[in-house]
Amino acid sequence: MIEVYKTNVQNPVVAEEIIRDLHRAMPDSVINFDLEDCDRILRIDSSTIPYSLISESLSSKGFVCEVLE
Repeated sequence: MIEVYKTNVQNPVVAEEIIRDLHRAMPDSVINFDLEDCDRILRIDSSTIPYSLISESLSSKGFVCEVLE
């Protein structure tokens, strides 16, 4: 399953930190950011994607995310 999120992450270094944090919780997933997109896209490809985990991970660093449909 692939989910796409709109975020307000702009810094590539911070994006890498978030990816590392999410990989610890979801080690078998493929996670990446597209910071060039106007929505600062976060993509996650995983068998299970707990939105609360994603949201809390970004929120703890001062960022927001919402699912794009």
